[in-house]
Amino acid sequence: MAGLEGEVLSPDAVFGAESPTHNSKPSPLCPHCHGSKLWRDGVRYSIFGESIQRWLCRDCGLRFSDPEDVKNSWSSVEKITRNREESLKTEGCIVASRQICVEETKNLEQEQAVTSVPGMNRDAKGMLVQYQAKMDLEGYTPETIRGAASCLRALIARNADLNDPESVKLALAKEEKKEKHWSQNRRRNVINAYTLFLQFQNRSWIKPKCKVDEKFPFIPHEAEIDALIAGSFKKLAAYLQILKETAMRSGEAHSLEWINIDTAQRIITLNKPEKHSKARMFKVSQQLIDMLNNLPKRSEKVFPCSKKGMKTTFQRNRKKLAVNLVNPRLLQIHFHTFRHWKATMLYHETKDAHYVQHFLGHKSIKSTETYINIENDLFQSGPNDKFTVRVSDNPKEIAELIADGFEAHCNQGNLIFLRKRK
Repeated sequence: MAGLEGEVLSPDAVFGAESPTHNSKPSPLCPHCHGSKLWRDGVRYSIFGESIQRWLCRDCGLRFSDPEDVKNSWSSVEKITRNREESLKTEGCIVASRQICVEETKNLEQEQAVTSVPGMNRDAKGMLVQYQAKMDLEGYTPETIRGAASCLRALIARNADLNDPESVKLALAKEEKKEKHWSQNRRRNVINAYTLFLQFQNRSWIKPKCKVDEKFPFIPHEAEIDALIAGSFKKLAAYLQILKETAMRSGEAHSLEWINIDTAQRIITLNKPEKHSKARMFKVSQQLIDMLNNLPKRSEKVFPCSKKGMKTTFQRNRKKLAVNLVNPRLLQIHFHTFRHWKATMLYHETKDAHYVQHFLGHKSIKSTETYINIENDLFQSGPNDKFTVRVSDNPKEIAELIADGFEAHCNQGNLIFLRKRK
């Protein structure tokens, strides 16, 4: 651009001292997986109004603050604190002494208790800490401890006194009358958490009634599951593929280590099952092995990122795919939905409830019966269904047909009629 006398002006002269790209800076490395592929994920502000850039790792899903911005904000805090201390020291070193009466002391203690922990006094906070420590000693998993503590905090937020069961019942009754009240599942979890709290104190109570309605879980189409996997980045895609082929719980898949994967024989061993399930081994596809081999091995764990970060990334990706594919059904798919889908399809293929029970790691067949009912409703025979029919009286031939997916439909004399849906 030329000036009035024909000279060439610099960008600083045109736009001012700060050009549009002045604030751009290179992105940091992920503190978890040390990856460099990041997305900008909003801005938060310090208590003094300074902006702190938030980043989202595209490899492991971790969301973190920019280290340089955090360092600069703390520098500002230290500077302001130092200035305040210097100003106080220069005011003649005035020392004032004053006696406080008993009533003022009580008011001061109450004010400090309220302002230190909003909605929770010190006694309630101490009881929560002891409760979590006791659960840890009893061998409960961190996820179970976190959920139980969340239930008790919800009671305290509703002005319930944990030392008074009647106060807890009153809080539950008020919650039930609200327009947007807790679901029965949430209500049951709160009641069970408080029951355990009383057991630790060698106390008991008469539980309020809670009827949980049985609902069938959402079973997506395989094409919808494959669309979610194909639309995810490589680490999340491998994670979802494991859930699809093995029906692991999300925490079980997250705890996998590289030593648990035999790439030569395509076997994944689960030695850390959740909910007291049985340890299991899975024969997986070559596609999954290739996806795992494509992941970086910077840690002993296959997925070193946090479970919460993985879940957040999955939810964002699911929402984007639901809009792009114009399929709102994708929003109903969660990590545990893969387990429901695999169990239903597995029973449909084998018709063997005990095999499905062993595959899922259930200790009781009652937990597997849900998927039997789902399969019967989803794949019930209709008037337009077509079948391939075989008739045989040879036990060996009948066994081979059943192994190929045929089902015994009826018999006439020594003849057994078998069919398989086309």
